[in-house]
Amino acid sequence: MGHRFLVDTYETERLKTLSTWSTFKDEDMSRRPHPQDKRGRNAHEHMVHQCMGENVWFCNMLGIDVGAPPLPEEETRLEFIKRYAEDSGKRLETLREKDDAWWDEEVKFFNVSRSRAWVLTRRIAHTAHHRGQMTMLLRMAERDIYSIYGPTADTGGLMQNKAETIYPYPDIETLIKGESAGGNNKAPLPGPGDKPCTERPEQV
Repeated sequence: MGHRFLVDTYETERLKTLSTWSTFKDEDMSRRPHPQDKRGRNAHEHMVHQCMGENVWFCNMLGIDVGAPPLPEEETRLEFIKRYAEDSGKRLETLREKDDAWWDEEVKFFNVSRSRAWVLTRRIAHTAHHRGQMTMLLRMAERDIYSIYGPTADTGGLMQNKAETIYPYPDIETLIKGESAGGNNKAPLPGPGDKPCTERPEQV
């Protein structure tokens, strides 16, 4: 199997990230966790961070430069989706070409040396961390939250209650087409059902 699992994981992370971005509305982009506290990034700043940060990691640590500006010319939600989809797609194709020797080679990771496999693992974790912060922004804005790693309260609640894993779109191409057309044809969500969506419901 070698390092193919890392490439497969990066591929699924692209869909998870873009699915999360697609669930925001344009009017949500400047909303912060607390309106007067600039320490909490808004959705726009998260998208900038994702695009710029991933570009820096891939160029400087993994040696993969897609030859494109990391940010869209027009910084709207849809243009961020298109930019990240295109650039991450090119990174994915390049990763698929690499052999095990490339993955095992150590490169500079800030002030230490790590294998490229380690660096991509850390990059995936970093992306997931910020995506988690963005889902909290979605909940604060009272938006639906589709699956990220399995079910959510909006896709049926807990896994043990037979909740489903549901993405807004089946793939990135459909996602971009759907959002370009207004974003009104996402997969329907069943909601939490009649059971608590937590393992420790409040005891009354």
